[in-house]
Amino acid sequence: MNAEAAALDADDPLAHHRAAFVGTDTPLVYFDGNSLGRPPRATAERLARFVTEEWGGRLIRGWDEAWMQLPFAIGDRIGALALGAASGQTVIGDSTTVLLYKLLRAALDAQTAADPRRVEIVVGRDDFPTDRYLVEGIAAERGARVVWVEVDTSRGVDADLLRDAVGPRTAVVLLSHVSYRSGFLADGAVLTAIAHDAGALVLWDLCHSAGSVPVALDDWGADLAVGCTYKYLNGGPGAPAFAYVATRHQGGLTQPVQGWMGAADVFSMGPVYRPAAGMRRFLSGTPPVLAMLAMQDTLDLLEDAGIAAVREKSVALTEFAVRVADGILAPLGVRLASPRDPAERGGHLTLSHPAMRRVTARLWEGDVIPDYRDPHGLRIGLSPLSTSFTETLVGLHAVADAVRAES
Repeated sequence: MNAEAAALDADDPLAHHRAAFVGTDTPLVYFDGNSLGRPPRATAERLARFVTEEWGGRLIRGWDEAWMQLPFAIGDRIGALALGAASGQTVIGDSTTVLLYKLLRAALDAQTAADPRRVEIVVGRDDFPTDRYLVEGIAAERGARVVWVEVDTSRGVDADLLRDAVGPRTAVVLLSHVSYRSGFLADGAVLTAIAHDAGALVLWDLCHSAGSVPVALDDWGADLAVGCTYKYLNGGPGAPAFAYVATRHQGGLTQPVQGWMGAADVFSMGPVYRPAAGMRRFLSGTPPVLAMLAMQDTLDLLEDAGIAAVREKSVALTEFAVRVADGILAPLGVRLASPRDPAERGGHLTLSHPAMRRVTARLWEGDVIPDYRDPHGLRIGLSPLSTSFTETLVGLHAVADAVRAES
């Protein structure tokens, strides 16, 4: 398949973007862009320039000149390029966990206040641990009840499962657009409609889709969404997350972490908290300016490429990886633990074999970097802007060698 990989790379209209990322000129194979994206080369220059010119040159004047608006300016750009969201609905804020807490708690409180029967939070049993832990914690905190959706770990929450889970007591549904384990791609429009038909609000977790899979929050009629920026948006380790709140909900939700940055008049330092209008009310503390810088370079690349082309290459990469896995890994007992239909799959695959924990450790020693997820799952994250078909093939051959060695 070497010739096929080379031909696919030669025909790839996004191939030139690969050189924009640090490390792509080395033999290292990176299969973990769905956990932490490679840094763009331009980011080193951007960070250095910020330290010497903006921070070092403008000092505290930078807040008035630009920094106070960065959470909204970058949020709007993410909304336009990656989320299908009109301006004024997306903001950069805290970590994914904190933003999920804020929006989930605010949605639950609003729903229960409007209808005291609505005390249930629906969430998938196989959702990312943070999502599940937050749901349990908020339910205990607010006297609510968790409704678990039991799912096949090689898939995720689909329409039939959600219809069975929601009803007149449902307040909020928390859904992953792309399942962290299997890569299952949910139908955002259909699932949002099902939740709305039951009178519930929907909070979308976009961590594994933003920047890789087209999202259309406004078209779906979505209520709320949160996603991280250090995966396909390459914001760097611990980069802050984004929050989306549809315009129609912004005035009616009370977020629970009241801080000075969310006040109507930030610098009045008044004795009473009055929430700001719009997305500012969902902020709490001082914006993490340094941590917002890196993602802007990937947004430049995403604007140049277009999310449709990114998705097209993502599908091509995962389809190629499945073909290779079927040819060289299936005979070794490795099973695909992700949907085979690319329309039901995001940007990563999971390959299952009892030896995969040891396989992962062996691969890391040889500069092939996937990640491991129980049970027995090796995740192959293929970032469309920085991953080549040849890199994918080389990495999967290394996986085969490691499986043989560890079986």
